[in-house]
Amino acid sequence: MNDDTLSLPPSQRSIVMVGLMGVGKTTVGRRLAAALNLPFADADEEIEKAAGRPVADIFSDFGEAAFRDGERRVISRLLEEPQAVIALGGGAFVNDDTRRMVKDKAISIWLKADLDTLMERVSRRDTRPLLQTENPRAVMADLMARREAAYAEADIQIEGDTGPHAATVDRVLEALKNYGFTAKAAE
Repeated sequence: MNDDTLSLPPSQRSIVMVGLMGVGKTTVGRRLAAALNLPFADADEEIEKAAGRPVADIFSDFGEAAFRDGERRVISRLLEEPQAVIALGGGAFVNDDTRRMVKDKAISIWLKADLDTLMERVSRRDTRPLLQTENPRAVMADLMARREAAYAEADIQIEGDTGPHAATVDRVLEALKNYGFTAKAAE
């Protein structure tokens, strides 16, 4: 851990989007990064680049524990890079070590949504390894219940299930302003 990061003011820290799959971390994160004139990184995409294979294949070939280990390493690297908006996979922030790294080096934002909204969104794609089951709704409800306490440790909590993603970005920007984050000027 870089001790200098702990003393960084909010406006110099990366912003990390956390929450369940389907809540909009990547979509909102990309738009937020554009609004703040910051680069964007999707941790799952970075894991796929590092591994040279899709997340679903990593899960099926090596299991969730191996995936989570690689995920931690990739997130650690992303947090050492220049300030950015970073979208984490749904389970990343649940890991104690990952959550500690994020809390030390970034501003975390929990995007929240209700079960119906999440299920409608995740049903659009079949690339969610944890939902490859007979009852994906029950799995999602279980994940919501088990992960809520970890997500609740995020610095900021935003409802992401009402209105378009642009409205969610506006709520995030307002919350960041209230948190002490000021956007850097466009170059």
